[in-house]
This record gives sequence, C-alpha cells and structure tokens, in this order.
Amino acid sequence: MGAAVGVQAFWVVAGEVLGVAAAWIFLCRRFKRLTDRYDSITIPDYLESRLRDTTHRIRLVAAFTLVVFVTIYVSAQIDAIGTAFEGFLGWNYYIGAIVGFAVVLVYIVSGGFVAVVWSDVFQGSLMVVGLVALPFFALGTAGSLEAPIAALRQQDPQLLSLWGPDGKSWASVLTILSFLAIGLGFLGSPQIFVRFLSLRSVDEIRPGAIVAVIWTLLATTGAVLIGIAGRAMLMAPDKSMTEQLGEGGEKVLPLLVADVVPEWAVGLYIAIVLAAIMSTVDSLLVLASSAFVRDYFQKVRHPDMSDEQLLGRSRTVTFLLAAVALGIAFAVAALVPGRTVFWFAIFGWSGISATFCPTMILSLFWPRLTARGALAAMLSGFASVPFFKFVAPQLPVVGDSFAALSELPPAFIVSGLVAIGVSLCDRNGQQIAAQVREELLD
Repeated sequence: MGAAVGVQAFWVVAGEVLGVAAAWIFLCRRFKRLTDRYDSITIPDYLESRLRDTTHRIRLVAAFTLVVFVTIYVSAQIDAIGTAFEGFLGWNYYIGAIVGFAVVLVYIVSGGFVAVVWSDVFQGSLMVVGLVALPFFALGTAGSLEAPIAALRQQDPQLLSLWGPDGKSWASVLTILSFLAIGLGFLGSPQIFVRFLSLRSVDEIRPGAIVAVIWTLLATTGAVLIGIAGRAMLMAPDKSMTEQLGEGGEKVLPLLVADVVPEWAVGLYIAIVLAAIMSTVDSLLVLASSAFVRDYFQKVRHPDMSDEQLLGRSRTVTFLLAAVALGIAFAVAALVPGRTVFWFAIFGWSGISATFCPTMILSLFWPRLTARGALAAMLSGFASVPFFKFVAPQLPVVGDSFAALSELPPAFIVSGLVAIGVSLCDRNGQQIAAQVREELLD
C-alpha cells in the first residue's frame, strides 16, 4: 500500500495500531475473566456459554464461517509465498508456493498450538527487525531524505499527501475510512482472541498490550516506509507502476532488497517475508481445524471423543484444509493474473471480522444480546462481505462509494444492527439474558 498510494497508507498503520490497542485495553480483560469462568477453550465455547445456546447453532455457524474464510485467507498467504519466491529468487511461482507451504504444514501438524506460539515469537522478532532496518538501508543508498521526496513529488505530488492520489475528495474520505476500518478486525476475530484465551492470568495483559502496540507500530510503519521508498527509488517516470513494481506495487519489497541490501542480507529478507506469511498461516490453520474438530465433530457429533482421538482428527483436518487452501491459491493465480495479495487477504480478514467482531463486542458490553441475535448477526455478517465486495460496487449512483469504502465497514455495521434488532425482539431470549446478567453481577 505504501508503494500504491504513498503517505495515505499510514492510515492503515493508524487503523491497525488503534485496533490492537483497543482489543488489549478494552476487551481483553473482560473476555479473559469470562472465558476463565466458563472454562472455554475456543471462541464458540465462549459464545455458547455466554448466550446459553443449547441448540449448538452458534457453534455450527462459527465453525462453518471459520472454515470458509480462514481457508480463503490462508490461500492468500500461500499465494504470497509463491510471489515472494518468484520475486526474490526467480523461482517458478508454483514451486515456491509448494515449498513454503510444505515447511509451514510440517510444524503445524506436528506441533499444534504450542509450535505456533513459539514460532510466532521468533518470526515476529525477525519481521520487526527487518521491516525497521530496510528503510534505513534505502535512505543510506539514496544519500539524503530530500532525493526520494523529490522523486515522489515528480511522479505525483499527491503521493506525499495523507489524502492520497485523489486529493481532498469524497472518494478519499471513504478510502481513508476503509484503511482505518482494517483495525476493526482486531476487536473480536477468533485468531486474535484465541491468544487472550491462552494467557495464564490477567496479570499478563498489561505487558502483552505494550508489546503488541509497539510491535504493530514498528512493523506496519516500516512496511509502509519500504513501499514509499521503493516507489521513490525504483520507478522511472515514463513507465507505469504495474510495469515496474508489479500489480498494486506488490513486488516492491524484493526489488528494493535487491537494490539496496548487501548480498549477505538478502537471505535474511527472504526469511522475513516467509516469517510474516507463516505466522499468519499457522495461526489460522490451527484455528480452523479446532473449530471443525472440537466445535463440530466433538461437541455436536461425538461428545465422548477422547483427547487422543481429538488430536489425531485435528491433524487430519489441518492437512485437508491446507490442501484446499493450496488449491484455491493455484486456481486464483491461474484465473486472476492481475490479483494483488493485499486485497485477496483483506477479503478473508473482512469475512472473519464481520461475522465475529460485532457479536463478540456486544457479548462483552451489552447484557441484552441473545443467542438468536448473535446467530442472526453472524449470518448477516457472513453474507454481507461478498455482497459489499462484489454486488454493491456495481450498483448505480452509490457503487463507486461502496468500492472506495471496501466491504468490511458496511458489513460490520449490518451485523451489529442485526444483532441489536433481533435481540430486542427476542422475548424468550431477553428472559435468559436477564438471568445471565444477574449471574454476571454475582
């Protein structure tokens, strides 16, 4: 995004930092206390207990949604693996995707959640060091800050404006809102909140929040600066960005590394890209497999399943979901050659966020939320994402506005309003909600 729109991409940084901070500061403590009280080990466990849902419908919808959108999200990451190997080493896209995919799959299937957490520690450390260092490599090569600024101004003065390429306009306002709204996904997405579940106690929340906010600020700021520096240093004024930096500027990282980084450090940056991808893929695959195996297979179909059987089934499902994601990535690569990894990933992120986040927020702060309201919200959020992604932008008059706003903000709002409306009309549910409120006050 830094390469594509310039300084305007810092709104993505702001959105992510605000989202991460809000999740840790306002949601984490309350969520941790409730999940400890209910002895929940998955997000559907928590929702079912909090809303007193005895029908398993919330659990089934949650599991189905996670399997669908997580698989799409993982396929975007696999696509990024192939693109990274192609850009850095000149490998065939498909070979690179298979190699990186195989590495991730081995340690996820063998190590599970513990392997995911420990690998994320090292991968996250590697990422933040590399993303912060590369802009300094670029500045050292440029010789001064004035040179890249002048190059950007020559290409398009709006690249240096927070308003973006369209200047001060309604379209720019909607685009900025869409960038900020990316942070909404941190306010209840299962792949984020499952980490809160694993905290040993509420005493870990404060240091966790500090680390999370600092890491997000450094990593995302570094990433945007890399894109901006790459556009300034690598683009000739007589050619388009797609010709020089790839569709949406997504080849800017390997091209900038090749241009400004010493040869001994190139391998490090390949590892950084793979670390960024792996830290997402492993978390999502473990989340989706646990949703299917525990929240559907064990809780609904076979309540007497042993832990050993559960573990074996989880490994099988993890492998199958990963294989499906690989197939989707290859199909999209063949059918949509002009795709960008960023927007491919955002679709999966938006689907998970719109389905879960409004329900999660209301379950923590609005005692009158009912099981029917939550179920309706999750279904409407799930359906709204493809609608606002593919249908709404084609509508007359308002289509361009929806395209600029992206799918997550309107889908998020629809899901939240449906949850409130259905809950208020649910008389039986309100009686249960009153009982739950009294229990929580006790």
